[in-house]
Amino acid sequence: MSSLSSAQADDASAVQQPTLKQSTGMKTTQHWLQEQSMPLAYALLFVVLSFTVENFFSTTNIVGLMLSVAQIGMVACTMMMCLASRDFDLSVGSTIAFSGVLGAIILERTQSITLAVGGGLLAGALIGAGNGVLIAYLRVNALIATLATMLMVRGLAFIVSKGQAVGISNETFISFGDGRLFGLPYPVLVVAACFLVFGVLLNHTVFGRNTLAIGGNPDAARLAGIKVERLRIWIFLLQGLITALAGLILASRITSGQPNSAQGFELDVISACVLGGVSLQGGKARISGVLVGVLIMGTVENVMNLLDVDAFYQYLMRGFILLAAVLLDQLKSHATRKS
Repeated sequence: MSSLSSAQADDASAVQQPTLKQSTGMKTTQHWLQEQSMPLAYALLFVVLSFTVENFFSTTNIVGLMLSVAQIGMVACTMMMCLASRDFDLSVGSTIAFSGVLGAIILERTQSITLAVGGGLLAGALIGAGNGVLIAYLRVNALIATLATMLMVRGLAFIVSKGQAVGISNETFISFGDGRLFGLPYPVLVVAACFLVFGVLLNHTVFGRNTLAIGGNPDAARLAGIKVERLRIWIFLLQGLITALAGLILASRITSGQPNSAQGFELDVISACVLGGVSLQGGKARISGVLVGVLIMGTVENVMNLLDVDAFYQYLMRGFILLAAVLLDQLKSHATRKS
């Protein structure tokens, strides 16, 4: 009887093992599909548009597409870090405008590219660090703090420029916006470098791991010895620095500092990040997902321009994409809690 029972148990175990393996395999496949849903969707979208929209797949248009998302891509890299730490920054559009205007004014008065670039970058870093201090040490809500900064910095851009565009005539500075290396515009190479640097920073450094930790649970991170307040200031400082660089590049591309440039820019950046899988609740971010999110935003706008879609409808579509991104984040969060 004992040997019979042992044989029955062995048979039952042999039946259960393949079942468990199949279940594990199905869960792994479902998880992979969930993680790669946006890259797969974009690949499908790209193929469909290549066959259905005239001139979409041309070399000129593809390079133009990459150039059009350069500023969004650069700022999305640092916005990813902000969102991953459970914060966000609404002042990036104003920082782009102010740094571009300030750089143009310094360049106009000194003819020194070094001083112009240095002044613009320093202004951006100070704005970012100021946001970090307000949020980390003074405990001001990120929405209120960065909204106030957005208004103040935009006002400064209009004040220092007297409400007028500041022209740029320095050919060397202008060449940075429209020059090329290996057939690619300099801004495209800069944004590629940003994705590489911040990808390494997020995934292979203590700074990146700590950023995700404070986004997942700030109190636990603080108990683990992470200096949460100081880290938040560094994150916002990086945000301001890269945003200022994007503003200077934009100024070189349009050959002027425009105090009213980049309005609504922050919403495009946040939409791109959330579309790329960065959680609004913090603790989760992937640089490859952000890249896909940026490309989706740029591709949609590019196709609407190729099809001569009215600007009013483009605003409608951008709002729809933002709403879809937030809903997608909510669905993913709900699915994670259930599992």
